[in-house]
Amino acid sequence: MAEFRGRDLRPVKEALAIAVLAIERQPRDFQPFSDQTDMKALLEVLTQNDVELEHYARSARMAVTGEPY
Repeated sequence: MAEFRGRDLRPVKEALAIAVLAIERQPRDFQPFSDQTDMKALLEVLTQNDVELEHYARSARMAVTGEPY
């Protein structure tokens, strides 16, 4: 299994945040909730605090919707 550390971990966190948001935006019948739950939990483990977690959530919103907030 690959190990991600330091700067290499950043795109992994971004990808997880974008994936979580993309799942939330799908019609309810098409949302893979177990995947979303696993991704959210992994993202929480990988981030150091709530401020960093919010940074990735905000970044994901901008990537998916094009809007900053």
